[in-house]
Amino acid sequence: MTIQVELLDGTVCRVVPKGLNLLLNQRMVKRFRRSDGWAVVGKDPLRCAREQGNYRGPERRVFA
Repeated sequence: MTIQVELLDGTVCRVVPKGLNLLLNQRMVKRFRRSDGWAVVGKDPLRCAREQGNYRGPERRVFA
């Protein structure tokens, strides 16, 4: 699966999800295509890899 991405310089390309994460971390992305339309960096909410694992509350997931 690839994701359509528009870079800050106007270049439009397709990248795999890992490539999008790398470009986002390097602050090179202007916007990228989601299933419901374009997500604009700095305007639309984005998940951030750095935020994963920072939850300090009680564990509520059930592991079987």
